[in-house]
Amino acid sequence: MEEDDVTIREQNFHSQVREYIVCFLLFAVLYIVSYCVISRYKRKSDDQEDEDAIVNRISMYLCTFTLSVSGGAVLLLPFSIISNEILLSLPKNYYIQWLNGSLIHGLWNLMSLFSNLCLFVLMPFAYFFLESEGFAGSKKGIKARVLETFVMLFLLGLLILGIVWVASALIDNDAASMESLYDLWEFYLPYLYSCISLMGGLLLLMCTPVGLSRMFTVMGQLLVKPTILEDLDEQIYCIQLQEEALEHRLNGMMSNSYFHGNSQLHLYKELDNIRNQRNKLERRKKASAWEKNLLYPIVMLILLAGTAISVLLVALNIVYLLVDETALPKGSTEGNIGNASLSKFGVAQAVIEIILIFYLMVSSVVGFYSLRIFQELTPRKDDTTMTTIIGCCVSILVLSSALPVMSRTLGITRFDLLGDFGRFNWLGNFYIVLSYNLLFAVVTTLCLVRKFTSAVREELLKALGLDKLNLSNSTTDAESGKHAVNGHQKTL
Repeated sequence: MEEDDVTIREQNFHSQVREYIVCFLLFAVLYIVSYCVISRYKRKSDDQEDEDAIVNRISMYLCTFTLSVSGGAVLLLPFSIISNEILLSLPKNYYIQWLNGSLIHGLWNLMSLFSNLCLFVLMPFAYFFLESEGFAGSKKGIKARVLETFVMLFLLGLLILGIVWVASALIDNDAASMESLYDLWEFYLPYLYSCISLMGGLLLLMCTPVGLSRMFTVMGQLLVKPTILEDLDEQIYCIQLQEEALEHRLNGMMSNSYFHGNSQLHLYKELDNIRNQRNKLERRKKASAWEKNLLYPIVMLILLAGTAISVLLVALNIVYLLVDETALPKGSTEGNIGNASLSKFGVAQAVIEIILIFYLMVSSVVGFYSLRIFQELTPRKDDTTMTTIIGCCVSILVLSSALPVMSRTLGITRFDLLGDFGRFNWLGNFYIVLSYNLLFAVVTTLCLVRKFTSAVREELLKALGLDKLNLSNSTTDAESGKHAVNGHQKTL
């Protein structure tokens, strides 16, 4: 019996060590990728050897950690779904024994812990540390800035705890809820993270439909469109004439000193726009036939199919919610990974679910940066300040942390939420879940209808002579740039 007990303890020990190693390797890969991404967008002028450089470097490391946690949160649900199918297909394979329910549950708990840590501690610390200068009258330096940062964090924590205390006291005023108000670890943090998750779900609800319609425009700008009844040589020739005319005007302005600098700046911008259009036309001319006539339609059909399948799954989930109350999203604390398939069509459906989850995440990010209120957070290559990077990391963390909850709430997957992700209070509210599904389906449909009917609407406005009233706001950035250049042609 003692030998059996020792053997069991050794197995548990080796299993724990193996899980720690796997988690460390996965997180190391995510951290390296996140560091490369942030280094690509971080402003190079910030790289100076002084006190501010040290502060920027520390803030960058914290942002890298936060972005890697965001990547882990995005991969949680796909990794769990594919792991479940692998364990069902190869239950006794020696080389996948490390892939078990304990590892999956550990990853979910770690992502929940790190998400709270980044959202409530690391990112506020990075921002306050970046903006701090030390208290008045104290000796300047890193220590003074750290002290001011910790004081600001303490005050922020008191403010947040007070707001949560007042909100929870107003919502639940029964005796049990009043007693739980004094429980920090078991009540405050889960309740606070539940509120943040609900805000993240609402942000996804606002960004994802916009991103799903915006994806067609983005892919249209990245790919080469088919050439139908167009003479690219003639267009390139006209663009070259415009470019030469602008260059002559700029040369004339350089010789005449009485011209204002604003006029030159405006002409330089127009010249850059014309050169960008010429480069796009030359790229379309050099593109192969399969890239123009085959790749573009296939990608557009894939986007359309992905969007249609997502809306269809949400519609089916609405029907399930109305018919069966067990369709509500719920959490799971049992180690049921690898016991039963959650997909009716097996691996094929699991792969489709994973693709849709990634598609929704990409669409939500595209939609987030397409909204006017968040456009200032758009990162620029080698020209993004650390403050903007912090804002981007916080936004992506909120979106990615709410992605598993949104995917399960919309019925994209039937995989139960694990760890603290399944403990959110609002997940059991039938009216909130049903309203969320209805809003997503309706708003996504309206955005797609508006997107695909915008061209017809603009032609009708032009035919009626109402285009000058600016009644249609659905023109894309590329089209607005084209109208600006055409307007400049008339002035020439």
